[in-house]
Amino acid sequence: MIDVFGLSHKDSGPLSVTTGADRNESSTASPSSPGRRGPGHEQVVFCSDERSGLYAIIAVYSTALGPALGGTRFYPYESEQAALADVLNLSRSMAYKNALAGLDLGGGKAVIIGDPSRDKSEALLRAYGRFVESLGGRYYTACDVGTYSEDMDVVARESSYVTGRTLAHGGAGDSSILTSFGVFQGMRAAAEHAFGSPTLRGRRVGVEGVGKVGRRLVDLLLEDGAEVVICDVNEEAVDLVRRSRPSVEVVADTAALIASDIDVYAPCALGGALNEATVPLLRARVVCGCANNQLADPGVGKLLVERGILYAPDYVVNSGGVIQVADEIEGFNMERARARAAQIFDTTAKIFALAADDGVPPATAADRLAERRMSEVGRLRGIWLGR
Repeated sequence: MIDVFGLSHKDSGPLSVTTGADRNESSTASPSSPGRRGPGHEQVVFCSDERSGLYAIIAVYSTALGPALGGTRFYPYESEQAALADVLNLSRSMAYKNALAGLDLGGGKAVIIGDPSRDKSEALLRAYGRFVESLGGRYYTACDVGTYSEDMDVVARESSYVTGRTLAHGGAGDSSILTSFGVFQGMRAAAEHAFGSPTLRGRRVGVEGVGKVGRRLVDLLLEDGAEVVICDVNEEAVDLVRRSRPSVEVVADTAALIASDIDVYAPCALGGALNEATVPLLRARVVCGCANNQLADPGVGKLLVERGILYAPDYVVNSGGVIQVADEIEGFNMERARARAAQIFDTTAKIFALAADDGVPPATAADRLAERRMSEVGRLRGIWLGR
């Protein structure tokens, strides 16, 4: 078993769980996340099954708006503390993302510690599914780094609270479809605010990272009439784009892209792309991409404002994926999910307006809007229903 506070590993056999609730208190180990304030997590669950090799952490940040929803990340963390820090930050971000996506869902996340290429197995995934099921619907899981729709099908053999499943099993399939679509809607809103028109036609957009989401975003931008410049550490990903879209320009690396003569910078790779070193070099007037946690720290948001660069908060514009998998809970319908993802345009525009009115960075305005919805709607849970 894992001790929530001491994080000491003790052998107590398979399928063991410790939560803050077991000690009649919540975990207070949550590190601060950019722009976030307020109470800590509702519940943190440590899951261990020795025989399958499962060691996972499930973090439920908030159920104010409904059951917590967030993906399962399978990653070889250097330490238990690193895994805990990641899952706490990610679950908090999911609460804000789901709130601004207009979903009746709270925020949660899970991490499985290990190398998915080596450690993933049917037994491990099914053991994990048992833990998800044990929470009784407080947490719905889905795909994330290191997990795929096919994995969710295996997890679902032990739990009813699984989304992001394959089309063959009634799921939404590849969530990059609406993730890229949502980022594009957010970028259109940013273009309207910065350039006066909700289109990227004639604009030069730099896309850092052309994996599944970035590649789809490139397609949408080209169809809208934009010029596109890309970079990626993966040469195969770059080649794949160039084969289908020969007009796309390629630069050597992120540093070259940031320094390029571009109108919009779209970080679609790792987080922390915007920091005190990169922002002064940025020539774009707009930043809008699908990467999570793009601001290295809260102060970067103010630095962008000082330089006259409009930042579209990442957890707002990249929420199309969670909208897509959340729709499975009702019985997936792509038209319905796409219509909801299209509303990312209006939400992003509202955040820019609120930021201007309040004289704060867009990231701060987005946090305030999310917190307001969680507070105003979440309090309704206190109205007695008589049963």
